[in-house]
Amino acid sequence: MAYDELLGKRIRNHLEKKSILYLEKKMFGGLCYMVDDKMCVGVVKEDLMVRIDPEFYDKALTMKGCRQMDFAGRPMKGFVYVDKTGTGTDSGLAKWIGYAM
Repeated sequence: MAYDELLGKRIRNHLEKKSILYLEKKMFGGLCYMVDDKMCVGVVKEDLMVRIDPEFYDKALTMKGCRQMDFAGRPMKGFVYVDKTGTGTDSGLAKWIGYAM
């Protein structure tokens, strides 16, 4: 398993429950969910990848389970990884998906 399929299923369930139209794509060696033709959230290994407002970036980094996304060795402002301590509950996952919206 290249990425956490259960996390992918939880994301899918949340988006469908909220009636959010999305497109699921494999990328970055994981899974990405596109909303309005923009990368919104995804699964990379066991982490949630979240696209957030760059103005919220520094605050997000102080939140439980969140860390800087560094793809190919360079930081990507506006994107973060969130581990299971931040996404282990449905409400935690919903919160991060909400930030991406």
